[in-house]
Amino acid sequence: MQAVPLLSASGLTVAFGGVRAVSDVGFDLRPNEPICIIGPNGAGKSTLLNILSGTQVPDSGALLLDGHDMVKQPLHVFCRSGIVRKFQGANVFPQLSVRDNLIVAGVAVEIHGGVAMPDPDAILDIVKLVPQARWPANAISHGQRQWLEVGMTLMCRPRVLLLDEPTAGMTVEGAKDVATLLGRLRERCAIAVIEHNMNFVRAMNCRTLVMHQGELIGDGDFASLQDNTEIRNVYLGRSAKRHAQH
Repeated sequence: MQAVPLLSASGLTVAFGGVRAVSDVGFDLRPNEPICIIGPNGAGKSTLLNILSGTQVPDSGALLLDGHDMVKQPLHVFCRSGIVRKFQGANVFPQLSVRDNLIVAGVAVEIHGGVAMPDPDAILDIVKLVPQARWPANAISHGQRQWLEVGMTLMCRPRVLLLDEPTAGMTVEGAKDVATLLGRLRERCAIAVIEHNMNFVRAMNCRTLVMHQGELIGDGDFASLQDNTEIRNVYLGRSAKRHAQH
């Protein structure tokens, strides 16, 4: 028996002028399930993530968390409900130590959520930054700052973790390490990742959604999707609907 969806989207649509950035998109995300969201530039991935995080109100459609409607809810409701987002690039407090960055992120949980923050030392261990705990954040590498920000999201006790290109600017080995890290987080929360790095997506080995021109054109395991001719053509810049012209 499948788990009841934690997050359920249906008919999500957003248009900017005459362009539909997201068009009738729907999917379910189950507790502790990881998914990757892929597609060429302009496919609508970031707009979809904006909807899921509450920074973009859809023109139509529904977004349910535990069966409760989240559309038009203020951002603090998304945050307090456990939807946490890491934006592309690392946004940390550069002068504070690595450990203090985690504590600052966790304070909001205690103040507004009424629950104790996670143990920052345990989070340091998860993101492999124990040796750098007392270093200022501006003294660690780009990849380590990405890991630190993932740690800061974990201090917020996420139920749904949204990640926007977490491997941007990383080496091949760094991207593999991120996939390994996210694999360890599956017991903590559901995860939705936007990513262009196909080696990372392959390493994640999880359910993958494919977007093109605002539409969801694929939903399945990465191995089967990468053998789909229509999806390969999308990545080569050909229309996914080319057959409709014949």
